[in-house]
Amino acid sequence: MSRTRSRTPALDKACVDAVELARAAAEEIARPGEVGDHLGHQSEGDRVVTHYFACLDRAYRGWRWAVTVARASRARHVTVSETVLLPGAGALMPPAWVPWSERLRPGDLGVGDLLPTSADDDRLVPGFTETDDDTDHQMFFEYGLGRARVLSALGRDQAVRRWHSGESGPHSPLAHAAPAQCSTCGFYWPLAGALRIGFGVCANEYAPDDGRVVAADHGCGAHSEAAVVPPAVEQPPPILDDLGYDLMEADEEAADLAGSVEEDVSEPFGHS
Repeated sequence: MSRTRSRTPALDKACVDAVELARAAAEEIARPGEVGDHLGHQSEGDRVVTHYFACLDRAYRGWRWAVTVARASRARHVTVSETVLLPGAGALMPPAWVPWSERLRPGDLGVGDLLPTSADDDRLVPGFTETDDDTDHQMFFEYGLGRARVLSALGRDQAVRRWHSGESGPHSPLAHAAPAQCSTCGFYWPLAGALRIGFGVCANEYAPDDGRVVAADHGCGAHSEAAVVPPAVEQPPPILDDLGYDLMEADEEAADLAGSVEEDVSEPFGHS
């Protein structure tokens, strides 16, 4: 077995010397002063050479102008084949393009927006392929042949994990401070089917999760069996009797002090 050898094309001297021709082609499509020094050349094939020039545009740091020149067989003149701006080793590149379906996040859908689902969505399966008890009971309430697609087992498991780990699950701060779980609350309406054991809908208009799907082990302060906090009793103001008085016995020091004050007051004015 013989190996296939690839031949390296020889550099054409006329194409290598066409540096000014390549520079003029780059300056023709670039803005003034954006074509820098000549960075080198590279052979692309027989009588085909690409010249590289530095890009001085501050918005394209690390990029370089690439001008490919060529010469026809037995021709003397070199012509410009292509002029492009290519990224270099340290060029600033835009992020990888991500489809809109992968950029979409919960809550991005607004009024009037349409969110089509692909035909191969793993979360959905054709309605006629699901024959378990939950689907059959659900189909009884639909007209005609029912829905074209229903929730698959994978889609149901993803919803269960998302609901249980979210704000309406047992690990939220609201559930940790609750007096009891939602499964024991009178406003808890269990879901039908396979999710009946683990999830339900809150029907308490004063609860923060009213009308939302909550886990059975979730909870909040609006539990139907929460203990009633007695209202605070307002203490009446103290009663002060400022009309009557009580006689109290004075000690000997207070009596001596009161007697000395009376003697000083009884002496006539001007007495030395």
